[in-house]
Amino acid sequence: MTKIAFVGAGSVVFTRQLIADLLGFPDLAGIELALHDIDAERLAVAEGTGRRLVEQLGTPATVTATLDRRAALAGADFVVNMIQVGGIDATITDLEVPARYGLRQTIGDTTGVGGVFRALRTFPVLEAILRDMREVCPDALLLNYTNPMAMNVWWASVVAPDIRTYGLCHSVYWTAHDLAELVGLDVADTRYRAAGVNHQAWLLDWTADGQDLYPRLRDRIAADPELERRVRVEIFRRIGYYPTETSEHSSEYLPWFLRSDAQVERFRIEPLQYIGISRDNVAEFEQARALLAAGADLPLEGGASEYAPQIIHSVVTGKPREIHVNVPNAGLIDNLPAGAAVEVPALVDAAGVRPVPMGALPPQCAALNRTYLSVAELTIEAARTGDPRLVRQAVLVDGNASSSLTPDRIWDLCDELTAAHGDLLPEPLRVAVPASSL
Repeated sequence: MTKIAFVGAGSVVFTRQLIADLLGFPDLAGIELALHDIDAERLAVAEGTGRRLVEQLGTPATVTATLDRRAALAGADFVVNMIQVGGIDATITDLEVPARYGLRQTIGDTTGVGGVFRALRTFPVLEAILRDMREVCPDALLLNYTNPMAMNVWWASVVAPDIRTYGLCHSVYWTAHDLAELVGLDVADTRYRAAGVNHQAWLLDWTADGQDLYPRLRDRIAADPELERRVRVEIFRRIGYYPTETSEHSSEYLPWFLRSDAQVERFRIEPLQYIGISRDNVAEFEQARALLAAGADLPLEGGASEYAPQIIHSVVTGKPREIHVNVPNAGLIDNLPAGAAVEVPALVDAAGVRPVPMGALPPQCAALNRTYLSVAELTIEAARTGDPRLVRQAVLVDGNASSSLTPDRIWDLCDELTAAHGDLLPEPLRVAVPASSL
């Protein structure tokens, strides 16, 4: 029997979709779904969700739930990681404290100051998960959804290179899906490949019937001036390749957009957007609990679009697929740093996950990716060495932070966030750092 462990299963709506996708494959009937969370109330709702889906979809499966992580992991073939260390309160802190300093963010979970502090909170828990896996399921594949994706995958490769870790994100798929719709095509009739880093990969190959679709996209943009008021379209116009993450995310990875009121208005950006999204997630959890209590069916999205169920299905059944994954750069992208976590296509079947080497990125794309990866590298080094100065230097390198704040203000901001997150951070990094200490 194939066993799939969900760590952070209290992310109930996401857990629901992943389980529904898995149960949508008839040849995965009989799988064991082992759910774990540290929040007993959320775990109970996740367990109820899993059991209801088995009934609702009619696919046999065993659903278990436990507060004991090692018990959930024991004997697992696949581990799906969805943890959010510190929960919604820590997320709001990552957004609201920088805003008081004049540093705007929209999502704050990937790079920049929000990504750095989210990573530092996550690393100790991720390392503990990997340590448990080494002891109770060393051959399992770790399928990571937790952000900041690039930093987490990179950290996993540092502390547990023996565990096969793949970072999964739906941004490439949904970019290809939405762009196909924009130019009047079904995504199934297109071919696409992207490469770069998570949330800042580039659509390098996008065709239909062998024809490049970029001219068609440029014509579509030219016919609608409102499209030019989107962040991703501006990046596309300046760089020449379309980025694979939303405008809201993409705006905070560069120094171009959030630095002024005029740019925020011009590109219709909503700072602090993720606070509302996080509160909506809480409301969705309450709705799920109410539906279960009422004995009602759970709402489901059609089709298996998430990558974790596709990987599991392909490895178990041998069905070949091509998806996109985040993995350490071992000869995959020539002009990005070796060892850094990069996003590339991958072939999946019974033999496992095989990332596809993509050669060199267009130099302008690699240049932007390298700045992003510099923030990640300094964060990794801060955690590895316990040097709190590197935390400040990581934020100082970030384009959005450095375009909005002076170095003194960045130092003060990092000191305040360090105090706010307290015990969630690795112990050596829980200190303020006077600039004079350099």
